Order: sequence, then structure tokens, then C-alpha cells
Amino acid sequence: MTDKSRSAGAPVVRFAPSPTGYLHIGGARTALFNWLYARGRGGKFLLRIEDTDRERNNEAAIDAIISGLKWLELDWDGEPVSQFARSKRHAQVAEELLNSGHAYRCYLSPEELDAMRKAAQEEKRALTILSPWRDKDPGEAPEGVKPVIRLKAPRDGETVIDDQVQGRVVFANKELDDLIIVRSDGTPTYNLAVVVDDHDMGITHVVRGVDHLTNTARQTQIYNAMGWDVPVFGHVPLIHGPDGAKLSKRHGALGVEAYKEMGYLPAALRNYLVRLGWSHGDDEIISTSQMIDWFDLTNIGRSPARFDFAKLEDLNGHYIRQTDDLELLKRIEDILPYVPDGDKILEKLDANMRAKLLAALPSLKERAKTIIELLQGADYLFAERPIALDEKASKLLDAEARERLATLLPKLEASEHWLAADLEQIVRDFAEATGAKLGKVAQPLRAALTGKAVSPPVFDVMAVLGREEALARIRDQAA
Repeated sequence: MTDKSRSAGAPVVRFAPSPTGYLHIGGARTALFNWLYARGRGGKFLLRIEDTDRERNNEAAIDAIISGLKWLELDWDGEPVSQFARSKRHAQVAEELLNSGHAYRCYLSPEELDAMRKAAQEEKRALTILSPWRDKDPGEAPEGVKPVIRLKAPRDGETVIDDQVQGRVVFANKELDDLIIVRSDGTPTYNLAVVVDDHDMGITHVVRGVDHLTNTARQTQIYNAMGWDVPVFGHVPLIHGPDGAKLSKRHGALGVEAYKEMGYLPAALRNYLVRLGWSHGDDEIISTSQMIDWFDLTNIGRSPARFDFAKLEDLNGHYIRQTDDLELLKRIEDILPYVPDGDKILEKLDANMRAKLLAALPSLKERAKTIIELLQGADYLFAERPIALDEKASKLLDAEARERLATLLPKLEASEHWLAADLEQIVRDFAEATGAKLGKVAQPLRAALTGKAVSPPVFDVMAVLGREEALARIRDQAA
């Protein structure tokens, strides 16, 4: 059996999550792959919410998925499609399959199904449902029993998927039983709904996880039964943790929103995700425009990709250093509602403080790997006098250091220009004149200004704080 193809012309792809929770990292990568494939070929990227499971679906999950896609900056074409809203269309196709003889009503009882399962277990074989109702006269149907509708799948031959990632995948039809396409309560099953929706939406390429391969074989049989063109399929490998085990929360199987709250940039996460299973030579840092130009399904590997937070952090640090300071300031403001005491920082973030934070960013971003680390590095800006000292800062500010600061203070007060370079020269001259090493002056100065032993370059800190605030903090700690 050969698939007919809808691959001619610009591709139409889709991302079709089930709204049972957040947009997890595997789903985000699937969405990215589809988005890149469409955008690189002048095609369309559609969004469908597969919300037919009314008990498990919820509006909050839908909002989380849409919010996650927007934060990742993966825009879609048109309005999101609700699968549940199309249930009448699914039922209509089921009727067409019944009328054409490609489906039948099955009245197998729970007891009969249990007996089939038990026999399969005893014979140590996979369960294959062989319903006697496939060829029975419907007139023999028992009264008062609501049937399911099953696809009358071919029993002989093979179902072949020429997969863009996995290669040629062959399923013996005898191993694919007559799947249920409509439940006894009249609701369509996943496999029927997906085929109908993909056909009606004009989907040419289906890119999804390799765990859907068996579903693809079954769905291909529905396409063929309806006489519809079969899309081109690409089944991407799953994501594992760095230890090779299935990705779990301890590895990073979190919602996309969590990555935002942990301080990652959308561009960095896109770059990291695209490299989970796809490659372009040895390139590690790939801009979004390059991804769009270079991405192709055939360059996706078959082996599971390994998620590694350390690599993501390093990549994020690169993107932070490359990002415009005004955009970083906006990212910091966006993350404040999710960090401890973020509301207090927001209250202090007036025009003056925003300007100071903006001025601090060039030095802060040189060592920060996340937006959270940027914010932590800027703690000194929001500290209130007298500055609370951590343990290491307290040790630096011993009696000798406080006396040294008191002696240095008049020289700083006399500075004509409150610029980092001028302040550094004053401190260097002071250290040389007193016979002290620079660190013996700069470290207590840092402790007095920030309350910590580690900070951005101390002279940058002084310049950003401004003359009045910096001198006041030094006075607080000077002997």
C-alpha cells in the first residue's frame, strides 16, 4: 500500500496539543519544528486544541498553552481550532464510513472483550480484537445495547509510512485490529477526529512525536478508507534527561511558563530546543532567521535527544550578553511578579530607579546566565540604608577596613566627575599612597556599597548608585 501525498506547494502544518496541563518542553519543541518548517517554506502554521476529553480539559490549560506559545514567539495563522466544536463533522464522517462499508457497529460485550484479553495473555501474544460483528448481519444486534463503531481495517497486506525522520516504517495489517472510531456514547475517538480535522484543515505535513507512530498507521487506514490524500509524516524522537532516562520533572519536564519564570529568554530556549534532535553541521548558536532558512525534517536524528540544564544556561548567558539593555529591562519587569519580593521591587521601580537599573545592565549581563541572576546582581540598587551585610561582607569590614574607608571618603567626596574610570583612579592612587593592595581598599568598599563580597565591578556600582547614595552608604560603614 502506498501513501498518496499532499506535499505539493507550500506546506500546511499544525500543532495540536491536548489541554490537560501546561505546554511542556516536548510539546514546545514539536510546535517549534512545525513553525520553522512552515515559515521557511512560505506555508501556514495552524493551532488546534484537541479538547474532546471534556473531563480532563480545562480553560486554564488552554490559556497556559496559548500563553506559552506567545512567550516563545511562535505565532500561528488564523484562529485556534477547537476539536470538540467539530464533533458533528466527525460523526458525519463516521456515518460515511458505515455507509461505504469501511466501518461497522460492534456489539461486543465487556465480558467478551475480557475473554479476548485473557486468551492473549495466556498465549503470550499482543491483543488483537477480532470482532464477530465485522461480518455479522446488523439485524442480529441485541436490543438495548449501544454499539461502538469500528473501522473495518484491512486484514491482509501492509500499511507503510514513508516517514521523513524514521524512514520507511511497515506495519503488518494483521497486527492492526479494527480500531474504535466512535464510542458507545456517540463521541468520536482521537484517531478519527485527528484525521478528519487534518483533512479539513488542509494539513500537508504532520510533525509529531515518535510515540504516535502506531496511531499514524491506524490513521493512514482511515485516510485510505475515505479516499483522502495522506499527509507527509515526520515522527521526531522523544526528549530524555542527561542520564538517558525518560524526561521527568527533575530533568526539566516543566511547562514553558516555568522557563520564563526561571529567567530564560525565548530566543535562547528556541535555539536550545531546535538543537534537541536537529543539527546543522557543528553550529550551536543559531539565530531564528538561520533556523528558518536551514531547518528541514530530514536533518532530524532518530535517537532521543538529551536535555541538559547546564547547556541551556550557557546558551542563555550568551543571548543575555547579546540582548539590547532596554529589552533586558523589560524582561526583568515581566519576571518580577514571579520572584520573591518582586512586588516590593516593582514599587521601587520608578523612572529614576529604572534608569539606574538600565545603567547597571552592561556590567551585570557579562556574568549572568538568567534574568533571575541579572536581578540578583542588581540587588544592591534596591537595598535600603543602612545596608544589611552578609557574613562575608561583615568580615571584610573589620575595624582596619572601616578606618581605611573613613580616610578614603574625603577623596571620593572631592571627585569632580562621578564616573567609574575617575573613581577607580582615585581608589588606586589612595591604595598606592597608603601602601595597601588595591583589594584591601576595593573589597571593603564593595561590602559597604552592596552588603556582599561579590558584585559587579565596584566602580561601576559606585557610578550607577550615584554620588549621593554611594557616599551615604560608605559613611554608614566608615569608622
